[in-house]
Amino acid sequence: MASLSLKHIYKKYPGGVTAVSDFCLDIKDKEFLILVGPSGCGKSTTLRMIAGLEEISEGELFIGDRLVNDVAPKDRDIAMVFQNYALYPHMTVFDNMAFGLKLRKTPKEEIKRRVEEAARILDISHLLERKPKALSGGQKQRVALGRAIVRNPKVFLLDEPLSNLDAKLRATMRTELTKIHQRVGVTFVYVTHDQVEAMTMATRIVVMKDGLIQQVDTPQNLYDSPVNLFVAGFIGTPQMNFINCTLDKRADGVYLAFGSNSVKLPENKANAEELRDYIGKEVIAGIRPECIHDDEAYLRAMPDAIVECDVEVTELMGAEIYLYLVTDETNLVARVSPRSKTRAGDIINVAFDMTRVHIFDKDTERCILH
Repeated sequence: MASLSLKHIYKKYPGGVTAVSDFCLDIKDKEFLILVGPSGCGKSTTLRMIAGLEEISEGELFIGDRLVNDVAPKDRDIAMVFQNYALYPHMTVFDNMAFGLKLRKTPKEEIKRRVEEAARILDISHLLERKPKALSGGQKQRVALGRAIVRNPKVFLLDEPLSNLDAKLRATMRTELTKIHQRVGVTFVYVTHDQVEAMTMATRIVVMKDGLIQQVDTPQNLYDSPVNLFVAGFIGTPQMNFINCTLDKRADGVYLAFGSNSVKLPENKANAEELRDYIGKEVIAGIRPECIHDDEAYLRAMPDAIVECDVEVTELMGAEIYLYLVTDETNLVARVSPRSKTRAGDIINVAFDMTRVHIFDKDTERCILH
């Protein structure tokens, strides 16, 4: 098993294009680390540099204690699972999984044992004699994983492996991948643009933008304590609401004022030293949809944080309702109880849970206060 260490890694292409900048990260042994970010942020390039499929322009890459910058992909003791499965159509599932071992001149009995063991872990023992064209998308994905597992690599690299599957199968495979990681006990480095995959599977998440690491943390810490506006907006569905407002100090406390609305900060936030230099200035407030409430109990409990809104659209999601609201040209999304009686066209009051509000610097976009 192996840890990975990436030290000041850069990827520069001809013409002055820098895809990855100063990437520094230590990945623990047996960790399930996920690189997440929008298309073009450098996450797949980083994975391909770990695999040896892209040359590192600057910096050092260690697998365990071994510097591997100039080591060929086949000698790095890693296995990569691609987005398109890359199965040989003329071979059976068994032969697809065994192919890499045959190239390494592994004894036949050892190949049989490893393939059958991987097939058992992946629940595809009954498919070993089939050809890829007779498999579903989820089954092909398992075969691609099996081909990696039989090699007993130190590190698994997975490049958007679920992106070709339908929504229901993706949800199932997320659970399966987590179980496989626990059974195999190997370091997983996984790339996706889907933050739901990242939140549900990762032990740690690396959020990237424009080739730069924005934040590395556990899923819960990313959600609760984003370091900047980008991370706050990227993690969470529906995304965090952002409100341009002014920090207004009054006789009875500190308020966030926007349009004709003002909502009062709790005392512990109002007195925070981090806010002292921002009084009277414009900031960006962030509040998650589940922290905006339309039921009477919250409205009574939070009289200083009530905002009047027009309801433009309601979406019943089964276990919850999304309300799309507008107040003084500010758009908001609230996630409320499925028992809510609110309908499109209504004018309603909503209460903000001000204990959960985040405040961001308008110029630097960094988070001032959680």
